[in-house]
Amino acid sequence: MATENATPQRPAVVDVAIVGAGFAGLAMAIALRHAGRDDFVLLERAASVGGTWRDNTYPGVACDVPAHLYGFATHPNPDWSGLYAQGDEIRRYLDDVAASERLGERLRLGTAMTGARWDDDDDLWRIDTSRGPLAATTLVLACGRLTEPRIPAIPGLATFPGPIFHSARWDHSADLAGTRVAVVGTGASAVQLVPPLARTADVTLFQRTPAWIVPRGARLYSDAERSRFASHPGELARLRAEQYAEGETRFASRSGDPDAAAAASAIAHAHLEAQVADPALRDLLTPDYAFGCKRVLLSDEFYPAIASGAVDLVPSALARVDGSTLFAADGTRRDVDAIVLATGFATTEQPYADLVEGEGGESLAVHWFEGMTSFGSTAVSGFPNMFVLDGPNAALGHSSSVLMIEEQAAYVTRALVQRDRSGGVLRLDPGAEAAYTDEIAEAAASTPWMTGGCRNWYVDERSGRLTLLWPGTVDAFRARLAQATGSEFAPVGIPTPTLTALSGEGNSTGSEGEQT
Repeated sequence: MATENATPQRPAVVDVAIVGAGFAGLAMAIALRHAGRDDFVLLERAASVGGTWRDNTYPGVACDVPAHLYGFATHPNPDWSGLYAQGDEIRRYLDDVAASERLGERLRLGTAMTGARWDDDDDLWRIDTSRGPLAATTLVLACGRLTEPRIPAIPGLATFPGPIFHSARWDHSADLAGTRVAVVGTGASAVQLVPPLARTADVTLFQRTPAWIVPRGARLYSDAERSRFASHPGELARLRAEQYAEGETRFASRSGDPDAAAAASAIAHAHLEAQVADPALRDLLTPDYAFGCKRVLLSDEFYPAIASGAVDLVPSALARVDGSTLFAADGTRRDVDAIVLATGFATTEQPYADLVEGEGGESLAVHWFEGMTSFGSTAVSGFPNMFVLDGPNAALGHSSSVLMIEEQAAYVTRALVQRDRSGGVLRLDPGAEAAYTDEIAEAAASTPWMTGGCRNWYVDERSGRLTLLWPGTVDAFRARLAQATGSEFAPVGIPTPTLTALSGEGNSTGSEGEQT
């Protein structure tokens, strides 16, 4: 029997604790499993895996990246319904991946990380969760960047008497059919949800800034095509390689190449002109900033919905709410029954950063006060044995973020080999982080994200730095991580084995054209 003075039993130590079970968390688990490392857990606050594809269930939710490119290289899926996957089938795909990798015993669902601190005495991460404490040698934050809805500070919003919810927290109990619904925002979510919503509701769209929109060209795959993909893996691999090459080519138009941007913007202008006959309405829908400055959207349905008159376009931001009456910044007023906030997410200031304390008790939020920084978009100085996936400068504006995540997971796995051989602690040299931050700034300086005349969610407002996007191609990111020798973790003047030498490999997947 325990006595009052008995020392509390410390939690068991796992090798790697992964926080989040969306694409990033599952990619990390897959990389560990395939490297023969089974001593890990995945902490997931929700009741199932899936991340943003579990949380976003609004009408029309889908991916803007070709489906066969928006999946794990190790888990090709011949059964995607079409060129672009719907949100619910992506969620099912992630469920299937977790099951096929036998992650059930490693998953701790309904378990939120409530705090994590580096223990200098024991060289461990002490992690507090909603289901008790945990200790881990290494912490991997795979929390995502599109997880916490951004609710705008609009005067009177709290007084609105009807249903009001964010697009990422869709209230399916709210019957919107036949009602007057205000949609706030014209980003990716709004462009997807407005057309189906307008088929049953009277929609008013508050547009602060119009978006660049290009044709989507979605189509379904036939039964014969899916059967061929399943029976001929090489053909599926060739399709993925083609989609990868198309994405890499697309980078030029998004990053400011004059000829590529001019060609792409001409396509967008032609798309708008073909679908909206009214020149005055076209003017309201035409961006006045550089192509690529904001996220370029794909839709064949948004402009027709606006042009049909089914959507009341208010070309001004929502400024205040008084009961059921909404007032735009230009003075326009509308009475509505419900409000959908398609206002994006907390991206440049990650919510989990307040929960994580590194050496000396400094929080990740304090370390990132003037914008997120890292080495290799993955390791952070002052936070030993800690890695961040899909965090600083790891997003893409032209291709699949899954490709970036897989490269990060491979880098972490190689680094763990060095950790094991160097005494168990990887401390990133602050100079490596500073140099990488300077690299990013130099590469981004002349891009539309910085000079295009818009306000976007890629740039940190406090520092004015590009902190979300990787300002290059996927090939360039792979090459950059392949250059990481491991010396980024070494004390100055003390050589360490290279990561590639330790692991016996360069990157995780090679070029897309070589995938099988």
